[in-house]
Amino acid sequence: MRYFVELSYNGTNYHGWQKQPNVHTVQGELNKCLSVLLQKEIELMGAGRTDTGVHAMQMFAHFDYDLHIDSQKLVDKMNSFLPNDISVSKVFKVKEYSHARFSATSRTYQYFVSEKKDIFNPNIYLVYKDLDIAKMNEACKYLMGEHDFTSFSKVHTDTFTNNCIITKAVWEKEGDIFVFTISANRFLRNMVRSVVGTFLDVGSGKINVSDVKNIIDKKDRCEAGISVPAKALFLIQICYSENI
Repeated sequence: MRYFVELSYNGTNYHGWQKQPNVHTVQGELNKCLSVLLQKEIELMGAGRTDTGVHAMQMFAHFDYDLHIDSQKLVDKMNSFLPNDISVSKVFKVKEYSHARFSATSRTYQYFVSEKKDIFNPNIYLVYKDLDIAKMNEACKYLMGEHDFTSFSKVHTDTFTNNCIITKAVWEKEGDIFVFTISANRFLRNMVRSVVGTFLDVGSGKINVSDVKNIIDKKDRCEAGISVPAKALFLIQICYSENI
């Protein structure tokens, strides 16, 4: 039987989601937890691979197990076993062909930027410049729809295509904080962080709004802005069809 796990985590102390030798990862912690509790070697498959230091308000993963599981009891046991920076909210049975990664229809990230120092919130990227949110939102139109986003991808990745379909991209101001929300069917490695770095160049006047289109068209990572720090990036939602 196949089970989905819904969880969240603070990524500060982890080398990303994906299990790697000799480093601390979220997937590694969950594999160890479930293997002990279910007394069988468990390998989780995640909905995505968040990078080192990136957080998730909502993440899904799946695993296979031969026996019926008391979901709430397992959730309680996992939360008592796992570190304080990983929390499990649900475990539920799905159809055997449902896949945490490939069955997902969309993913949404948010990035948090501030012009004002906040010593009580370390998960915000502080910028020492005035940002024009209207220009940044105007530039968002160039992201919408399906494009090759090679210019915003980490180089030498093993993806079969760099095309992504963006369904939402917007900047909003919440008090002193600029919040960038972006939704797509899939994302490339470092994509959101390099998009944010480029849009901060737009907002500060370093480049023009129309330059964003040229950056996308050139399919060259060197044309885009810097990759901003991981600490302010959150995976906030993953959507699936109801028939999983």
